[in-house]
Amino acid sequence: MNEVVGRDDLLLLTLDTLRYDVAQELAAAGRLPNLVRHLPGGRWEERHAPGSFTYASHQAMFAGFLPTPVAPGRHPRLFAARFAGSESTSARSYVFDTPDLVSGFAAAGYRTVCIGGVGFFNKQGALGAVLPALFQESHWEPEFGVASPTSFEAQVERAEQVVAALPAERRLFLFVNAAALHQPNWFHLPGASPRAGDNRETHAAALEYIDRHIGRLFAAVSSRRRCFTIVCSDHGTAYGEGGHTGHRIGHPVVWTVPYADFFLEHSA
Repeated sequence: MNEVVGRDDLLLLTLDTLRYDVAQELAAAGRLPNLVRHLPGGRWEERHAPGSFTYASHQAMFAGFLPTPVAPGRHPRLFAARFAGSESTSARSYVFDTPDLVSGFAAAGYRTVCIGGVGFFNKQGALGAVLPALFQESHWEPEFGVASPTSFEAQVERAEQVVAALPAERRLFLFVNAAALHQPNWFHLPGASPRAGDNRETHAAALEYIDRHIGRLFAAVSSRRRCFTIVCSDHGTAYGEGGHTGHRIGHPVVWTVPYADFFLEHSA
């Protein structure tokens, strides 16, 4: 990461609420063609989330604690704040001297931009302003939120505008929190109804919806130079497992998330 930071643009895309099992099933079935072509080996990596709901998980990720590989052992982190005694900081980690990686990237000369999705990024109250305030520039509109059937398309359009407005020589750290998978997501499945509500199938349909439009996002962020990209979930969600619905609970479907990182080569 010490070679990547300062050379490449950076994208962190969190697919809010995406379950690992659903993501992996769709990848294996060929239902995510645009994502799978970039996943190492065509598969998601199974990891453990740093939090069981959006706010907690993103606070951890912005401190450098990305989802942790499920295999036992010490796993060196890509990014880490400098502090004594860290067992997950290695010579390959990019170490920053600020409280969070967003300001760390800003200190390295990056323009830091947030395109929010779920309510913790909507800036409509004090709590919804905490995470966006980490960035030099932040965007949220109702069209980006959980109630919008076209949320990801709207977010991608804003990302294209952000990239187009940035001077070519300025490096970009773009963060996008995709809200489409978060409840309600029933409207992504043809024939579904609000009365029937959300389920595993509507969750899958929401991920397919994201896949249909993600190529535009990838093209935008790699249009100026190579872009190091992280795509992951912040937590999963339950649809009746063990009697549970939702997240912010200690259930495996909440704590187990998909993760991938890869380079998007310059596409111009």
